[in-house]
Amino acid sequence: MATLEDVLSTIDANQNGALDRLFALLAIPSVSAVPAHAPDCARAADWLTRELVELGFEAARHDTAGRPMVVGAAKAKTRDAPSVLFYGHYDVQPADPLELWTTPPFEPRLADGPRGPRIVARGACDDKGQLMTFLEACRAFRANGGLPCNVTVLLEGEEETGSVSLPAFLAANAKALKADLALVCDTEMWDAETPAITTMLRGLAYEQVTIAAANRDLHSGVYGGAAINPIRVLARILADLQDADGAVALPGFYDGVEELPEEVAEQWRRLDFDEEAFLGDVGLKVPAGEKGRSTLEMIWSRPTCDVNGIYGGYEGEGAKTVLPAKATAKVSFRLVGKQNPERVVQSFRAFVKARLPADVAAEFVSFSANPAIALSARSEAVRRASRALEAEWGRPAALIGSGGSIPVVGAFKRELGMDSLLVGFGLADDAIHSPNEKYERASFHRGARSWARVLAALAA
Repeated sequence: MATLEDVLSTIDANQNGALDRLFALLAIPSVSAVPAHAPDCARAADWLTRELVELGFEAARHDTAGRPMVVGAAKAKTRDAPSVLFYGHYDVQPADPLELWTTPPFEPRLADGPRGPRIVARGACDDKGQLMTFLEACRAFRANGGLPCNVTVLLEGEEETGSVSLPAFLAANAKALKADLALVCDTEMWDAETPAITTMLRGLAYEQVTIAAANRDLHSGVYGGAAINPIRVLARILADLQDADGAVALPGFYDGVEELPEEVAEQWRRLDFDEEAFLGDVGLKVPAGEKGRSTLEMIWSRPTCDVNGIYGGYEGEGAKTVLPAKATAKVSFRLVGKQNPERVVQSFRAFVKARLPADVAAEFVSFSANPAIALSARSEAVRRASRALEAEWGRPAALIGSGGSIPVVGAFKRELGMDSLLVGFGLADDAIHSPNEKYERASFHRGARSWARVLAALAA
C-alpha cells in the first residue's frame, strides 16, 4: 500500500508538470469585475472542470447569474473516511495599471527573487497558485491509490467582486456541499519559513451616511453663516466616534468582545512581531488604536471603526465658494468575538441621528454586515493540521488572526453549519491585487506537500 512518503515523492517528481498546469491557468485572464472578460471566466471554469475530471472527480461547471461555479467530488479509498470541502476562487483582480508590470500580467513567468525562483502573473498567489497546490496534492494521491478523505471541491468565479452568487448557490446545493470541515486556502504563512493556521477572522459592518441640508448647493458669500453646512455636521459626528484613548464611542459597541485567552496571547508574543517595522514600512511610527493594546491585538482581536472615505461640496481644482447640500462618509467597523453586526449598524445610525441639528437629515446605505469567525485553537482539526504543517516545515505552525474578512467562511458556517480550516502559503510581499503579483515557487511546491500531509492527518 502506498504511504504518505510515496505521495510526497510523487509531488517532488512532478514539479515541472505542476508548473506547466499552473501557467496554463494563469494565462487565462479571468477578471470577474470586467464584463468583457466573462468568456475568460467561463474558460477558466471549463479548464478547472477538465482538471478535476482528469483527477478522478465527478465534476461539472454550474452557471449562475454571474460567473460559473465549479464543483467536483471524489470518494476516499477507504470507508468511513472524513469528508472535506475545499474552497478556492479562479477569478482575479484587474491588472491595472498595466504600465507598472515588468512583463504582461497574463504571460506567467519564473523570475529570480531573494528566496529563489518566483512565479509572476496576475493570480499567481490570489488565488490560482493557492488552489492549485491542493489539486496537485490530490493528483499525487490519485497516483498512489486514492484520496484519504472524501473530497468535494468548490471553485467560484466572483470572489473578487463580492461573491454575489455564492449564498444562493450554497443554499441550493447544501446537501451536495455539506462536509465535516471546509478547507480554505486564501490566507498567508507567518513568514517564508513558518506555516500558519488562521483561527480568527474579523467581521465587517460597512455603512455609508449622507448628511443632507439645503435643497441645493449654496453660495457661501450669500448664505455662509446663516445656512447649516453638512460637512461641518458630518465632521463633528465622525470625530465623536472615538474617544481620546482610541476606543469606539458607540453605545454597546463592545458587547460580545472578549479578552484574548492567555494561551493565545502568549503564542502571539512568541511570534516576535516587529511593531516598529510593521508601521515603518508604510511611513508611520506610532500605533493609533486603543491605548494599552499591542499592534497584533489591534489588527487581529480588537474591533475598530474607520472612515474609509469622505466627500461633499466642491472637489475640483482651484477654488469654488460653495456650501454643499450634502456630505457623505463611508464608515467601516471590523468586528470580533460575538459582536452582532446588525446591532452595531443600529447603534451607529442612532448615534448619528442623535447629533443632527435642525434642518438636517441623515440617509444610510448598508454595504455589509457579517459577524466575526473564530475556530478554537484546541479543535481536533487545528491540532492535526498543526502537526502536519510542522512535519513539513520543521517549525510549529503559528496560530494567527486576520484583520480582514473572508465572507465565504461565514457563509459556510451560516448556510452549511461547517467550521473552516484556513491554511494558505502566500506571503505578505506577494503583491496581491498589485502589479507584479508573485507566488514563491517554494510556496507552490511545499504548499502541495503540506496539503498532502494535512489530508492524511485529517484522515488518520
